Parts: sequence; C-alpha cells; structure tokens
Amino acid sequence: MPVQRLNHAVLYVRDVERSVAFYRDALGFETVMGMRGAAFLQAPGSTNDHDLGLFEIGAHAAPSPAGRTSVGLYHLAWEVDTLDELERVAAKLGDLGALVGSSDHGTTKALYARDPDGLEFEVSWLVPAALLTDEILAARASIRPLDLTADKERYGAQTRGGVGVSIPV
Repeated sequence: MPVQRLNHAVLYVRDVERSVAFYRDALGFETVMGMRGAAFLQAPGSTNDHDLGLFEIGAHAAPSPAGRTSVGLYHLAWEVDTLDELERVAAKLGDLGALVGSSDHGTTKALYARDPDGLEFEVSWLVPAALLTDEILAARASIRPLDLTADKERYGAQTRGGVGVSIPV
C-alpha cells in the first residue's frame, strides 16, 4: 500500500509556549497534549491524533542553516478548503507580521509565512480536479503573483479545493 498523506510534522523551536501561541493564533491549531518542553497540536477539523509536534531546545538555538549552508527541510504546507479561508489566513498572517509571500502556481494558490523561529510554511488552496483545464495544468510551469479576487471570481469563494486531488471524490 502506498503512502497516503503526511500525518504530522515535528519542529524544534526555541520557546514552545511562544510557538504554540503563534500556531494557535495564525492557523487555529489547538493543543491536544503537552508536557514540559513539548506540545502536540491539532488543526481544526483534523482527524489526526496531532498534526504538529513542537519540541523546545532553548533560546540559545541558532537559526536553521537548511537551504543556505546545509541540506534540510524547506517548508511544510497546509491546505485550506476555500479561497475565502485562504484570504482570511492571509490577513491573519499579515496581522502577525508572518506573511512573507504569495504565489499562483496554476493548480495551487499559495501563501508563505515564517513562524517566530524563522521556519517557513505554506498555506494553500488546490484547484479541484473537476475544474482543472489544460491551461491551468500548463500554468504550473511558471509562478505568478497571487490574485485572490480574480481566483474567487473564477472558482468561487466557497468552492472546496482539492476535491478529486487531495480529497477523494
């Protein structure tokens, strides 16, 4: 049986309470279990035991050199159901000073942000399989600026993303 999906991610952070507060405020994650120096968070509506584990290593920790001087993880990506939700998350990340970019990848509409430790993550909406066209598929070859207003007009603000792609029909 092939791998089905990512069940959870685990991050080393400087201050677990600060990171818990960030992921709660930014993405609505809730703590499902915690202990000294560690927390396990679940995304709203998730059926996973937890989606994100956080382990504190202390204020002395250096920034991750991954992608600059070493190999390592670039970012995690979480998916939202609608373009309205992507727009709400964009505003929240902007308010928190965490939003660092956004892109239109044709089949994926993406936001990029950094947590308090500078770890990058993505929040995205996927064009449902039933709405994919040759034009949209070809657009994956380039990266364009994200235009949520135009995308909401084209696909619908409440259209469930990922249907047939990441959400089985």
